[in-house]
Amino acid sequence: MNTRYEFSEPSGKGIVFIRPVAVADLPEAIQLEAEGIETLYEVCTDKGARLALVKDRGMAFILARQNDFAPVSVH
Repeated sequence: MNTRYEFSEPSGKGIVFIRPVAVADLPEAIQLEAEGIETLYEVCTDKGARLALVKDRGMAFILARQNDFAPVSVH
């Protein structure tokens, strides 16, 4: 499952954060799209604004780099 978001300049200096998100904590519409996936990975700004949700951690890092951001893992 991949959700499209418009990547714009985050408030930091090109840094975005990658963090796991439990599908159960997301809106119902996204839960239905996830079809059995328990964890998605969020790409977000330093202010917490979600830029993207993807099903794979590696994909989140690739997506961030392809959009000229420096991804940092958050646990």
